[in-house]
Amino acid sequence: MTVTSHPQIRETLSRFTPFDQLDEAASAKLAQSVRATRIVRGELVVQRGKAPGGMYLVAEGEVKLFLISSAGAEKIVRLARAGDTFCEETLFGADEPVLAAQATRESVLLFVPRAAITATMPTQPAFAMALMARLSRRVGELVEGMEQCIQRSSTQRVAHYLVQHADRDSIEVRLPCDKQTIASQLNLTPETFSRVLNRLTRDGAILPRGRRAIMLTDRPQLERMAA
Repeated sequence: MTVTSHPQIRETLSRFTPFDQLDEAASAKLAQSVRATRIVRGELVVQRGKAPGGMYLVAEGEVKLFLISSAGAEKIVRLARAGDTFCEETLFGADEPVLAAQATRESVLLFVPRAAITATMPTQPAFAMALMARLSRRVGELVEGMEQCIQRSSTQRVAHYLVQHADRDSIEVRLPCDKQTIASQLNLTPETFSRVLNRLTRDGAILPRGRRAIMLTDRPQLERMAA
């Protein structure tokens, strides 16, 4: 994907919430301030504690948002994929991001400056409300992530993850990323994650199929574990 011209940036913006709530004039004006950039795998997009001055939209690729513990261990909080956004929490008061951001593959990002967003909000109430709703969901996701790490056992975390990523009408889960990344998201070591998968396999709850597919052979059992 190449997103360089003003019409291309404007068209791409219109596919993202909350920017799909802008009227044509506001969208065209905001698009003039947006910067598109292509980044390579491993490139650091945002450093923790260093204000980006706006928010990012992932037009293509994937970016991990993570923390580094005092012991040097990486904890992935969220993966932002195509159609997702990040750093919106820095738009209102939180000048310095809590999380660092790094590309996990070649990606195309759109950067929207804070000044352009805050100037647009007073005249575009639907856009402002959609942005607030997005921030509210982010808070909910963080609380759910804290609950997952603090209150649930390793088995409960893995069972919850598998059930959450399975379609209602399918017993197969296609893992969206490698197992090491999933383990980090669940605040588990890769070894613990593998042990839990092996235990669930022995118990007849799942059946691994290759590197990225898992059959939920006993979904009710997994749902009880995840509760």
